[in-house]
Amino acid sequence: MKKSGILNRDIASVLSKMGHTDTLIIADCGLPVPEDTLCIDVSVKYNFPDFLTVLDAVTEDMVIEEMVLAKQMKQSNLKLHNSIKSTYSDLPIQYISHEELKSNIKNARAVIRTGEATPFANAILKSGVPF
Repeated sequence: MKKSGILNRDIASVLSKMGHTDTLIIADCGLPVPEDTLCIDVSVKYNFPDFLTVLDAVTEDMVIEEMVLAKQMKQSNLKLHNSIKSTYSDLPIQYISHEELKSNIKNARAVIRTGEATPFANAILKSGVPF
């Protein structure tokens, strides 16, 4: 049995297979995920687990080169946006439209669907390397 880190076997498996520039998406419970994209659904009920809890757990186990957020988060979910900017101040953050974010889902290794029920609570995490 693992001693630490992500216990969810599906998330741990995806993280172990990621290479440089591969992407992983942490999503709210409303993001549409194409049938042919791996969706790891950890949602239990609305807002549980919340987006930040899952993001924090994943970032402890993953080398992240860049985070991509929807521009709309700045206006429609300022509380979450400010929390991300504060917690991940050393991480480059890019902004794209929500439509562009959704078009990138098909290229992701997986989408982790949380119970988050606030607008535009989605992030694309681009894998980095630890060297």
